[in-house]
Amino acid sequence: MKKENLIQKWLDHDLNDQELEAFKQLDDYNDLIKLDAEIGGFKANSFNDDNALEHIWTTINSTKKKPIKLLSTLSKIAAILVICFGIYFYTTTLDTTSNTLASQHKSLALPDASQVELNAMSSLTFNKSNWDDSRKISLEGEAFFKVAKGKQFDVETSMGTVTVLGTQFNVKQRTNFFEVICYEGKVGVNSEEKNITLLPGDTFLIIDGKYIATEKENLKHPSWLDHKSTFKSIPYREVIAEFERQYDVNIELKNIDGTQNFTGSFIHNDIEFALKSITLPLQLKYSKTDNIIKLERE
Repeated sequence: MKKENLIQKWLDHDLNDQELEAFKQLDDYNDLIKLDAEIGGFKANSFNDDNALEHIWTTINSTKKKPIKLLSTLSKIAAILVICFGIYFYTTTLDTTSNTLASQHKSLALPDASQVELNAMSSLTFNKSNWDDSRKISLEGEAFFKVAKGKQFDVETSMGTVTVLGTQFNVKQRTNFFEVICYEGKVGVNSEEKNITLLPGDTFLIIDGKYIATEKENLKHPSWLDHKSTFKSIPYREVIAEFERQYDVNIELKNIDGTQNFTGSFIHNDIEFALKSITLPLQLKYSKTDNIIKLERE
């Protein structure tokens, strides 16, 4: 057998015993054995198909996860930005509201340093962060305003709007009752019934949708600031409603005309004396059980 064929079969590990003996007789035998040993140091580790396939899939999956992880991170950042913007938008557009309960008065300051006194069972709302752009106040109930000089804003009620500029005035808006009294400066009143400008001492009064002419106001501020409610030819039902607000009671009228006018006053810190003040002038008697008061003719 030719030398080349013996070497090839040796490389293929395909020599039989006779051929192996022939191979050993070759002149290059020792060099070939030495070369084979040196080459063996460079042989690769045993190859495992399953392990190799698993490694390939792991690499592919890890490559796919990288952009997914990045996308997830970006989504979280976007969500945080949306939440932060939402909180900012919510807080900057959120209105400030002050409420009073029955028999409660409250003092508060507006963003321009104007002062407000809120009467019992009233609500006042404004937007502090947007005050410079929208000077509007929503009022339900009664409040006295002492406006800082040079400052202007609107007081909006369900029955009309009062526009002010450096003045002192009182606004009272109750069911079918709307009253504005100017104590200092000048105020404008716009309502469905009438538009008018009030000077110190002027009163704008709407009852049951009708404009009521009134006398000049001589007081320097509304009497309720001194814990006293004063009325000049006002329907008796309005007197009773104010009494209920100041004393947190329920009053029942028996055979009494609530539309009759009443002129007088009652204090806010003595219920027995206050009851006499609103019953004796009309020759009424009263009985009281807990927070229920009944009025009737004597």
